[in-house]
Amino acid sequence: MRRDFKEPGRPRPDQVIGREELFAAAREQLSRGGSVLVHGSAGIGKSTILRALATEYDETARTVLRCSATESESHLPFLALTDLLGLVMDEVSDQLPAPQRTALESALTGRGESTLQRDGLALRLAVLSALRVLAAKGPVLIVADDLQWLDPASVELLGFAARRLGEMPVRMLCAVRTSTDPQGHEQDRYLRASPPDTLALRISPLSRAHVAELLGNRGYTGLPRSTVRDIHQTSGGNPLFALELGRALADSPTPPRPGEPLPVPTSLRTLVLNRLDMLSAEARRTLLVASAGARPTTALLHAAGRENAEAETAQAVELGLLAPEREGPGVRFAHPLVSAALYAEATAQERRAAHAALSTAAVDPIERARHLALATIGTDPQVADRLSEAAAVARDRGAPTVAAELGLLAARHTPADAVPGPDERRLQAAEDAVTAGENDLARDIGREVLSRATEPAERVRAWMVVIDAAGQSITEVDAVYPQALADAGDDPRLLALVRYQLAWRALVIDGDFAEGREEAARAAELAEKAEDRRTELLALALQAQIETLMGHPDAPTTIKRALKEPQDPQLACHHNGAGATRFRWLMMSDQFAEARATVTALLREVRRRGMVESEVHYVRFLAEIELRSGHCGRALDLAREGYVLARDSGIAEGASAMLASFCEAAGGDVERAQALAREAAEHAEQDGDLMYLSRALCALGHAQLVAGDVSGTAQSLRRVRELEEGLGVTDPARGRWQGDLAEALVRIGELAEAQDVIDVTRQRALRLGRESVLAVLDRAEALVRAARGERDAAVRQLTSAQDRLAKLGYGLEEARAAYALASLRTTRPGPTAYDEASRLFRRCRALPWLRQVEQAATAPAPQQQPVAAPSAPALDALAVLAATERQVAELVMEGATNREIAGRLYISVKTVEATLTRVYRKLGIRSRVDIVRLAAGHRTN
Repeated sequence: MRRDFKEPGRPRPDQVIGREELFAAAREQLSRGGSVLVHGSAGIGKSTILRALATEYDETARTVLRCSATESESHLPFLALTDLLGLVMDEVSDQLPAPQRTALESALTGRGESTLQRDGLALRLAVLSALRVLAAKGPVLIVADDLQWLDPASVELLGFAARRLGEMPVRMLCAVRTSTDPQGHEQDRYLRASPPDTLALRISPLSRAHVAELLGNRGYTGLPRSTVRDIHQTSGGNPLFALELGRALADSPTPPRPGEPLPVPTSLRTLVLNRLDMLSAEARRTLLVASAGARPTTALLHAAGRENAEAETAQAVELGLLAPEREGPGVRFAHPLVSAALYAEATAQERRAAHAALSTAAVDPIERARHLALATIGTDPQVADRLSEAAAVARDRGAPTVAAELGLLAARHTPADAVPGPDERRLQAAEDAVTAGENDLARDIGREVLSRATEPAERVRAWMVVIDAAGQSITEVDAVYPQALADAGDDPRLLALVRYQLAWRALVIDGDFAEGREEAARAAELAEKAEDRRTELLALALQAQIETLMGHPDAPTTIKRALKEPQDPQLACHHNGAGATRFRWLMMSDQFAEARATVTALLREVRRRGMVESEVHYVRFLAEIELRSGHCGRALDLAREGYVLARDSGIAEGASAMLASFCEAAGGDVERAQALAREAAEHAEQDGDLMYLSRALCALGHAQLVAGDVSGTAQSLRRVRELEEGLGVTDPARGRWQGDLAEALVRIGELAEAQDVIDVTRQRALRLGRESVLAVLDRAEALVRAARGERDAAVRQLTSAQDRLAKLGYGLEEARAAYALASLRTTRPGPTAYDEASRLFRRCRALPWLRQVEQAATAPAPQQQPVAAPSAPALDALAVLAATERQVAELVMEGATNREIAGRLYISVKTVEATLTRVYRKLGIRSRVDIVRLAAGHRTN
């Protein structure tokens, strides 16, 4: 028996923007007879994707069975089983054994009080037998939505059958709600209700970039970036909502400011109004109350005075305004736009009446306060106080966006002469907006307060909001600092705030670490004098961070000062707090286990508090740990997640692109790694941020090295060296680029410069005790020695470096040392010569490096016919060449191809070609044939 869906079989192209990989994976799995479990957070579009896939594949199935449930139904036994098999019971019952038929009929009808405890085996076998009967007649597709709400009895029975389907033509397509934590594995327990080979696919909201792409595909290309971000946030990544908002905004000459609600398109209002005309006046009022409520239920509607809520909502379901709810208390609109249109079309008086009713009916204190505010006209100190209290509750719950909204409402209802005043509450709302990553809203609030504020404390606080809202783009607000200093006067508390921001300015704009350290220390002293512990902690954390990068001996002491009690709970987990500074110190000191535990705890806390900017940074930090540890696949997943989060929120995009570049070069796509590094460099240059410019160039140089562009690597990393010398960065563990630069210099024949890089860096690393840096330097120095012909010494040094890197836990660096060692130990390429390097790169999932190993291992061996060695005079003719150039020329004289030379010297074919060009120029010849002739002309008989 077929239960068809009404949606078109294949989603339109614009409906799968951002879902391409997911659909491709699901289609491949279903096409080969497998099953799929899609999972993600609430409202992410699981049901839509489920319907699209089911419609696409149900034509190949004779029978399509479907079930879904709501939270309120999850306690009803066998409800999902009834959805699945109720309509096909007549088709299968005659072919079931009597005990199984009796047990199944009892469970489906509710007669006979069947239970799993009493009829467990019979019921399990009955479900399995029923599926076998259906499968014998043709393929079966089972579609189970909202698996998390399915009653436990049905899940147990479904799982029992799924695990025993074997070769039967039964496919399952399921959806389950899981948390937003990408590291969670909640879906694993739901896989027990699916066949063993089920593919689990996570669905995430459309990113801001994908929303922008979607809007662009529909012609909405003139929208500013901030407006696209608002569309993305308001739609929650929903493509239909985003398109409708884009259409309305494109037609509007004055788009709303950040933080203001986006308009509901007229077309949708008209569509909703046409259906509303078919409702009674009372039913329409009921729906208005539901649209004003955050989580409307029939119970809430009753409490708000809607006595006939059940009948009135049922009428709305018939008209398609509400989605049907199977005996549940929830009232759910068919689409968020329906609710928005209902609310927008109501008069101001009707809205206030709805909010007034909900202000007493709502259970949650935040909702009660919000409704009270929206029902009140003009200022009211009691309403303002309740809103301020509710904002504090939202802040504590980790909902800073809600806190900002409530704070602005509180300010609106606060009398001008009240204490605290309306602007003080606006500034608190702005600070909540910064926490939530709503930087545009925060900046606008700060500017608004500055336009009228006269009190120094309010003005300085507003300046701090404006600066914080600028994020990495400090150059955009450079003119603010003198004004903030002037407003601060001689007040130590206010001066501490400004000096703290000046420390950041010294780092980002001037690139002066010494000045930044001095300003941070001055801010800490002023804050201590003013007994402003929060600012003191921020300043100490920044001072410690700068000292760490400088390799300053006071760094550990300053970190300890920043970690002393008392601590500010929110600041303790802030990305500019002492906890984050301690994490950086642990990473630079090779203490991975403690660093991982530290950042994991910080990430968990900022997610609980809704601190979006800190979350972006901590996801990046966690990816860095995994990368250093040699877990390249895990690092790549985290880096991609962090990059998407950064782009979607507009926060730390350059820093996230930089780390994503490193991870792509290690375990993903090298070309993408280079593109991401260049993107990061562009962000840094646009922001005037020299610190992150050097990091971005580090990433670019590394990606170029992995890609075989050693000349590009040398160019990028030489600039990094110049930048960091100018900045005063002396700790080599900060960027860890020195080994890559030395290796690139060896490959282009600049051995003296390579040795200089190694010697200078080694001196600093020895002073600071950076063991991993020293091991990497030894690996690079071994390449220098090998290029000079000191092969045995190079092998010994590489062996030692590999062992030390393994003990320190640097898996990828250990594998690179093994690769270099294999290249030196073998005189002839071959698969077995690279076994150890291949094993280590596979363990790391370092795919780009593994491809290099495989190319070296499969390079054709040199020609076997004897070739006379060049004579001493011939070698003398090569004396004008650099070491690498000489080695390449000698191998050409032996008859080696460019690929063979690349494999034997641990360089790329492109480098061989570039080196030969220099050889030709220096020797005054035109081709490799001339090199052979040169050798033949000087050969003795």
